[in-house]
Amino acid sequence: MEYPIAVDEKGAKIKPELMDNDKLYHCIFKNKVLLFFKDEQDFLNCYEIEEEELVKKIKNCNNSDDVETILTEYTQKHHLND
Repeated sequence: MEYPIAVDEKGAKIKPELMDNDKLYHCIFKNKVLLFFKDEQDFLNCYEIEEEELVKKIKNCNNSDDVETILTEYTQKHHLND
């Protein structure tokens, strides 16, 4: 299956029609992590992460499950879901 996010020198190209609802997709663009997911109402949600520690960890992970684990650990460590 084709990954719904592609990156070139101009930015991220998103194909929402290839996305599963409530599944997190990511890419790296200009030392930033871009996160995308489509909710149950088919709204596309986008987030940008510049935090150097997170970007470095996510660049080195192998799959989307690892990205979600890294984000969960980071939010718990910094008490961001309180």
